[in-house]
Amino acid sequence: MSNAPIAKSAPSLARYESDLYAWSREQAALLRAGRLGEIDAENIVEEILDVGKTEYRVLESALRVLLTHMLKWDHQPDKRTRSWENTIAIQRAHALRQVRDNPSLKSRREEAVGGAFFDARREASSECDVSLDQFPEDCPYDWDSIINRKLRL
Repeated sequence: MSNAPIAKSAPSLARYESDLYAWSREQAALLRAGRLGEIDAENIVEEILDVGKTEYRVLESALRVLLTHMLKWDHQPDKRTRSWENTIAIQRAHALRQVRDNPSLKSRREEAVGGAFFDARREASSECDVSLDQFPEDCPYDWDSIINRKLRL
């Protein structure tokens, strides 16, 4: 068995471009079999990097929903509902789970909060039918308050 790299086969490249699922199963089988000379290393690297990006986006997405609801909670106290409270609790759990399952994301929490808040501010403005300038430009919540602040109906 040779581990020397060889050029990607046309069928492998075609599968990568047209059927990612089939390509990924093929690449996994080649790796398990130790047939490293036949793998599509360039695209495997890209897919592995995309996995990391996806994990970050999952955290940012949970924070976006969470921050949207926190802004709505703070700016429309007369419209608070159990549904908002439940959404905040669920998204807190999602964010915490994402950081627990991917500990290196802890170092990027503030970055994720900043990116999420940019979108959350716009969503809250639209959903509350309140001018965007009524919401702070920078996130008014630190990580501890995002995750632990008590809510009262």
